[in-house]
Amino acid sequence: MTLSSLIRIDDPSDARIAGFVAIKERDLTGRQGRFIAEGTVVLRMLAAAHRARRGIAAEAILLLESRVAGLTELLAEFPAEIPVYVAGGPAFDAIAGFNMHRGVLALGRRDAMPDRDSLIASLPAESLVLAACGISNHDNMGSLFRNAAAFGVDAVLMDATSCDPMYRKAIRVSVGSVLTMPFAREGTGAALIERLQAAGFAIWGLSPRGTVDISNIPPAPRTALLVGTEGEGLPEAILSAIHTARIRQRPGLDSLNVAMAAGIALHQVALINARL
Repeated sequence: MTLSSLIRIDDPSDARIAGFVAIKERDLTGRQGRFIAEGTVVLRMLAAAHRARRGIAAEAILLLESRVAGLTELLAEFPAEIPVYVAGGPAFDAIAGFNMHRGVLALGRRDAMPDRDSLIASLPAESLVLAACGISNHDNMGSLFRNAAAFGVDAVLMDATSCDPMYRKAIRVSVGSVLTMPFAREGTGAALIERLQAAGFAIWGLSPRGTVDISNIPPAPRTALLVGTEGEGLPEAILSAIHTARIRQRPGLDSLNVAMAAGIALHQVALINARL
């Protein structure tokens, strides 16, 4: 990709950049399998995911003109047929629908991916899974994926009530880990537990009322760490069906943020199972 191949955009209504228009509203009204990658780090993760050909593909890139010079090497990692559009500040902000100081956007597509049961069936004999029920905050969702990538998780599995990890903010907070981490989002929490148990996973639910300290979770070839919705946590019906673990903390605070708790617990479980 050369500088001469860049496509100048001066009109925010140009049909060629329609996929980038009003990206906040697009997240709320449906994206038809497409997503927005925002920022340099996430763009690099998109390039890696595109090369891996695992259901994630880049369709177009939109840059603020002042960012082009510093991104030439990264742009060269994308196939030449992917268009790269360049716009000045006013046009760029008008396209995005708000002040986009990062100045780096890419339009991507998530093609058909394995469903939950197929993904579970494809996991190796020694696996670590992060499972989630009812996660509704996109910042927490992104942080969960970032933690999962950091501590060697093989897949993230969510129930259908959890928010979409392909939401722009979740992708950004995950620093692009959503684009490279296998995941499935479907069904109920109860069905998810049933499938994991049938596949031989030892399931540990995080709860301030957990019966075991996280440092005492025994090693197992297949372990799934389950976290629940912000505030309420995992429902009693689920906690009663699985092992439960707690994170020791000083008294006076009800619980940790779900993403923080998951990061601490994943680190501990990864150490126990010699994955770090």
